[in-house]
Amino acid sequence: PTLKTPSKIASLLTFPSTSININMAEYEIQILRGHELRLMRCALRPPPSSPSPSSQSFASDDSPSPLHAFISNILTSIESGDYLGALSSDAARLVLASPDSDIFSNTPDRVYSDLLDRVESLINEPSIEDAEKACRVVLVVCVAVAALFWFTQCNLTGPVERLPKRPLPMKAWLEESEIVEWENWARNQLMAAGSDLLGKFSYLQYIIFAKMLLLKTRDLLFEASVVSTFGIKSISWWLFRILLIHQRILDERSSSLFDLLQVFMGETSSHFGSSEKVTSYWGSQLQDGEASTIASMVHLEAGVLEYIYARLDPCRLHLESAEVAAGLQLSVTGVLGLRTVHQVEPKAQMVLVANPRSESVNGDICTSIDPGIELSGPSIREASDIFMTPKLVEDGNDFGSNACGGACATLTAVQQAVVLAQCLLIEKSSPYDEMQGKMLQCFCDILRIRWESTRSRTKERALQMMDNLVESIHEPSVGVPLRLPFCYAVYIPTIPALRKQYGNILVSCGLIGEALKIFEDLELWDNLIYCYCQLEKKAAAVELIKVRLSKTPNDPRLWCSLGDITNSDACYEKALEISNNRSARAKRSLARNAYQRGDYETSKTLWESAMALNSLYPGGWFALGAAALKARDVEKALDGFTRAVQLDPENGEAWNNIACLHMFKNKSKESYIAFKEALKYKRDSWQMWENYSHVAFDVGNIGQIVRSESRAE
Repeated sequence: PTLKTPSKIASLLTFPSTSININMAEYEIQILRGHELRLMRCALRPPPSSPSPSSQSFASDDSPSPLHAFISNILTSIESGDYLGALSSDAARLVLASPDSDIFSNTPDRVYSDLLDRVESLINEPSIEDAEKACRVVLVVCVAVAALFWFTQCNLTGPVERLPKRPLPMKAWLEESEIVEWENWARNQLMAAGSDLLGKFSYLQYIIFAKMLLLKTRDLLFEASVVSTFGIKSISWWLFRILLIHQRILDERSSSLFDLLQVFMGETSSHFGSSEKVTSYWGSQLQDGEASTIASMVHLEAGVLEYIYARLDPCRLHLESAEVAAGLQLSVTGVLGLRTVHQVEPKAQMVLVANPRSESVNGDICTSIDPGIELSGPSIREASDIFMTPKLVEDGNDFGSNACGGACATLTAVQQAVVLAQCLLIEKSSPYDEMQGKMLQCFCDILRIRWESTRSRTKERALQMMDNLVESIHEPSVGVPLRLPFCYAVYIPTIPALRKQYGNILVSCGLIGEALKIFEDLELWDNLIYCYCQLEKKAAAVELIKVRLSKTPNDPRLWCSLGDITNSDACYEKALEISNNRSARAKRSLARNAYQRGDYETSKTLWESAMALNSLYPGGWFALGAAALKARDVEKALDGFTRAVQLDPENGEAWNNIACLHMFKNKSKESYIAFKEALKYKRDSWQMWENYSHVAFDVGNIGQIVRSESRAE
């Protein structure tokens, strides 16, 4: 049905109260599960060429609730990639429209407050049954996910050409100046997590909108009996994805987001962490192999979370679980081959071997997708005398430049995602060297580009490949719904992050002028300052930032960048003022300057305040410990260094300082343990070995005394 007015829409939301028997309730649950599964499949596989019968089975007049037709219609729009169409549909107006609210409210806070009130009154209407309430919950989830997908298209997957300037789902009539005001408000909301944004992102309103809708809906679910009766469990997964995207657009890791992400990933894993759990939830509605694919996706996304927060052991466990669920076994081996054009004698080349279980490959619904993007044409391959992929030979037979082409073609989409996820683990768990680069190039082009950009013989090719990759974002030949599957399970860079990498490669190639244009467009002021300093035009950088400040005087990032280049505390204090004392970067900069002046007490206080905003900032706890140590606050120094090793167990300097502080407090046993850890990472420090021998003597470990004395000499 197509309804034109909110009053007619509202009239469909209530129906005569009748007693629902057990069979009717089960039927209603199956319908809702089907809606959830359709929505989940949008991030799992490309849309079907023709709608399946199940996707239209509830659009008729026989549906238990008229809302099912609206949900089916909005799902059809989402499946086709028409996310703005979904957000402007009659179904979305059930959530967004409110005849009692002032839609011309001037402030974003008021508009979003009215929206949350509308959602609460929609779901908690006293006269409706639990089944109707569950339908409304699913409808709200669909609207929120449509907003998430739109933000994802604009900032992660593309294409980004010819996107309409619509600032947020509720209001399409804002003037240009109002759009800037609302986007600044959304930016400040996202930066409240304790970190600046990674760059200039578009349509920030949509991720705020999706996050607020789902958080409010989840809170209402826990307050109502509908959670036990109908159990809309997928809402936790969508919340996890929204918060993960929020973290990925930030420049630093956020401790507040990490706490929420852990909660929602825990719920998601408990609901969908194995094929059995997925099957028990969706039952016969699942297609062949779909349960294992969904379970594998859960572990892949959890692995991405742990990778972002540098928790290698949990990351490894999740990726191993994803590999098992996907029916895949990976290994890296050596095969004879030719690496360069002029090479005559074959040498061992590193090759990725993927061994899928045949039953998994045959049954999985997620097949490979041809991206339609050519990153390595003839001109790029000829840019270096080193082959893009080695020409492998076996028993004297040449297998061509891509010996694994046949094997790769048999991998399903989820298995390919598992292969790419292994790159994350290799990158984090091994030192950055030539061997790591050779391992990573077996997996992924973007990682190949990063590695080849560091080598003089392949730098030109890396630049051309990155240029093609950035241009592909704007290429509309690959449709929107084809780009979305697995974008949350694979750690692909956001569009600003990709362009930033491109700018860095340009700088490394000496093309600083081109990089300046990219950094200015992305509002990456620190990179911009670096480029101007490389050109010995520091005054031009100061002038540019001042010009930007004249247009946007309430941007704390600009004030911090100006403070960095002028070394003025007044700029950092201004950043704190306009951010309502929420700029962690400004506090950290003030703390560093105070430390350099010798004002250790002030530095300690500022570091404490900065770490309260974002406790995961790298090096922050060590700096706090150092300032406290200089201020002779032993307990605070010990706490700072302890927190530092909790975040980075391989920080040998922090372990050493902990050991020395315990020595100062005459705690030989604790000092002995800390020195033992420190020496794992600082084995060449004779001072540490000498101190270690002293505490070993105190605890009576004679063997370690002899060993440490020999190492100290």
